[in-house]
Amino acid sequence: MLLAFDTSSAACTAALFDGDGLCLGQRDELIGRGHSERLVPMIAELLDGRKAQRILVGVGPGSFTGIRVAIAAAHGLAIGWGAELEGMSSLALIAAGADVDGDVASAVIGGHGELLVQQFDARTFEPTSELRNLVPADAALFATSDLVIGSGAAQLVEARGWGEAREAWPSAANALKLPRALRSLPPKPVYARAPDARVREAA
Repeated sequence: MLLAFDTSSAACTAALFDGDGLCLGQRDELIGRGHSERLVPMIAELLDGRKAQRILVGVGPGSFTGIRVAIAAAHGLAIGWGAELEGMSSLALIAAGADVDGDVASAVIGGHGELLVQQFDARTFEPTSELRNLVPADAALFATSDLVIGSGAAQLVEARGWGEAREAWPSAANALKLPRALRSLPPKPVYARAPDARVREAA
């Protein structure tokens, strides 16, 4: 069995798959905050006493705290079960929920009024651009896909004045739609900008 989960956004999402990739069950809850309190009970409900041999965890980019909650839980479960652990792109997971042809841009609200943006082929979910962290005006120039999906979609489409904005959140049930390269990432946080904290050099 494979367990996939993501807490990189306001959503808390988990899904369980059998050895053939069939989704046996999923949980998707828009909770805003409190991922650390909700994630483990959600996984327990989904597993119902079972164990997974593989774990896929969303590694971001997205909420700094949320990403770390999921990764910490994933490492703990992997150690306890002796399970294989890999990371998956949270932006690609959002794109995987779009049912369109052509390209789709995932845009989520980041820190400092900026947007985390990346474009994907909506059929294969392969990235068609680099991951960028941009203010809405610059994101409007960067993202050329008509459809923009995610928590920052409305801001991006408003800034450029055209296209379709669709608010959406990651769903772990779409984990196996991702190309192998985007679901075999190191299980550590992916950030699109340097941390605000800086190490002070000794005088």
